[in-house]
This record gives sequence, structure tokens and C-alpha cells, in this order.
Amino acid sequence: MQTVRAEMFSLDRYRDRLLQLHDHICPRQILGLRMGELAGRLLNISLPQKDKRLFVFVETDGCFADGVMVATGCSLGHRTLRLMDQGKVAATFVDTRSDPYGGLRIWPRPTIRQQARALCPDLSSRWHAQLEAYQRMPDDELLAWARVELVVSVKALISRPGVRATCDRCGEEIINERERWVDGMRLCAHCAGEAYFASPIQRAESAEAQTPA
Repeated sequence: MQTVRAEMFSLDRYRDRLLQLHDHICPRQILGLRMGELAGRLLNISLPQKDKRLFVFVETDGCFADGVMVATGCSLGHRTLRLMDQGKVAATFVDTRSDPYGGLRIWPRPTIRQQARALCPDLSSRWHAQLEAYQRMPDDELLAWARVELVVSVKALISRPGVRATCDRCGEEIINERERWVDGMRLCAHCAGEAYFASPIQRAESAEAQTPA
């Protein structure tokens, strides 16, 4: 693992943008900012980016993801950030120009909460200690990182502009090559059985089935 000491972290660089997204700044936002900055240094990419060179997988949503977004310039809207919901404050950063098949995964070291309290014993709470200490701790004390091999294709996730299809069952448009082929039919994920919601008819049938005779 390459050793990298933190440059002087400055929350002021990001404060205004963060406060546009949240009414306060919290420790997990700081972790997101610090991970983004570290990824930029290790991958030699100037951040926040103006193009779409960097692609990020975040492993949880919420304020941590916003910290990553603000530091890197990656976002859902630019299709350079993807949630892979693992319930972890961690992220994998991919340089799509040099290594679209591998990435740099960064996560917090497990002892940082205790270290934060020891570093800032006079602050009023563990939360305030974390908020302060996470700004001051060197990268190699705050974070761990490793190169990883991707098992998903960034190219496939990004897809191609202007590609559209129509679901043979529901008739809705499908973009970004997300259609499925089932028994010779072009289907959206919902109609192919990969739905995250139930249609109104399915809900009504389910409720009726549960009603005592």
C-alpha cells in the first residue's frame, strides 16, 4: 500500500457547497471529502473534475455520499457516481482513462472514532471530536486503501448516448441498454421479474388474498 501523507485539509474549500445540500456539516461528510481528495492524489486526477474521467462507486448513501460528490465532482446527474448499497462508509474510485477494469477502494480505519476522542478530549461530545479530528488526522491514520478488480463493467453502466428500446410487455421506454431478453421478448427489468415495486393490480390482488373470507 502506498503511503501518502495528507495535504493540509481545508473544510472552507467545500463549506458553501456542502451547506447547499445540508443544514450542517457532519463527520461523515468530512470522510467523504477526505476520501475524494485522497483518491485524486493517488490516481493523479485533478479534482473536482470538469470532465467525466473519474467514476465512483459509493457503498452507502446520505451525507457521506454528498461529501464524495462535492470533493470529486462526480454525481448521479453526470452519470459518474453509482450507489452500490453495502451499508459501508466506503467508496471505489475508477480512472476510466487508464484502468476501467479496476479501481481504488478507500474506507475508514476501524479505530478512528477512538482516535478522534483521544485527539480532541476537551470537545463536548464524540460527534464534535470526530468532526474536528477527521479534518486533522493524516490520511494513513484516518483511511485505508487498496487496488481492487471490478466485477461490474463501468463501460456497460455508462452505456452509449441515444440508445433506446421499448419494452414488449408494458410499452415503456428503456434507456442505457437496460433491457432484458426473455423468451425472445425485449423486456424492462420490471417486466423481466426484477421489479423493486408492485403494480397497483398486484397490490390489490395481494390485499384481496389476505382478506379473511
